[in-house]
Amino acid sequence: MPPAMLATFFGPSGLAVAMCTAGIAIWSIGVWAARREIADARGQEKLLALSNVCFAVPLAVFGALHLFGPAFVRDLVPAYMPWRAFWVYAVGIALIAASVSIATRIGVRWSGLLVGIMMFLFVAMLYLPSGLRHLDARITWVIVFRETSFGSAGWLLAGTAAHGWGATGTRRLIAVGRVGVTLALIMFGIQHFLHPMGLPGVPLEKQMAPWIPGRTLIDYLTGAGQLAAAGSVLLHRHARTVTTWLGGWILLMILAIYGPVLVAALGAPGLEDQVVGINYFADTLLFAGAILALARATPASTPQSAATTP
Repeated sequence: MPPAMLATFFGPSGLAVAMCTAGIAIWSIGVWAARREIADARGQEKLLALSNVCFAVPLAVFGALHLFGPAFVRDLVPAYMPWRAFWVYAVGIALIAASVSIATRIGVRWSGLLVGIMMFLFVAMLYLPSGLRHLDARITWVIVFRETSFGSAGWLLAGTAAHGWGATGTRRLIAVGRVGVTLALIMFGIQHFLHPMGLPGVPLEKQMAPWIPGRTLIDYLTGAGQLAAAGSVLLHRHARTVTTWLGGWILLMILAIYGPVLVAALGAPGLEDQVVGINYFADTLLFAGAILALARATPASTPQSAATTP
């Protein structure tokens, strides 16, 4: 039975169930794989121990979307490409495989590298051409930088993985990855000041709910944190500490703000609303993973704070 038919079999919310189940499964696997590092880490380094799992969970969620809800992503495949359905399922399988690899920390030098290449291809084939045709399309450019940061984080994970690519390859992967994530931090930080009512983290269209206190302050703090993190990387000043705390702040926003958004979406009657809510949660978690991957790839200022690289 094809995955799309399985989603139909489980009812109107079958796709949402599949996406959430995939994310929970990879979260459990990733936390188990990182349990020793989490236990041994001290202070902010415990956050860095979660970088792989924060990155892996959204990949599994999006992989399930491709496999169980191909109609939601089929139109993203360029019209000039043959066998559009094949590419939807192929990307879904690739995302699931990469999520398992990154969560278990097995073969990350390959899965991180290939995920990065895939994300960069998405930018080059889908989002950048659209952005160049519509230079004033704010959301499109946010997505360009978002997907670039995801690809860059994949290369950061590949560059810091055990049994990696040698000194030269590691240095190049980390250099490209650092640039991509830092550019996204600058762009998103500015956007938070220009549009201070949107959901914090990745500044897309959805606005914070009126019940959230201090919405403008939250966006300003998030934007300031992103710009501070970018500045620390560019100036090579306390970059590991600043980016780690920014990753922690984004994780806090996911729990406090995106969690209720996800719960509300799952309670909505429409499948599209459910998928949108899950996607917002997963996108922001993936960006948090990208920030933590950047922090992990940044040398510690003192030997005592150095973390073990997976």
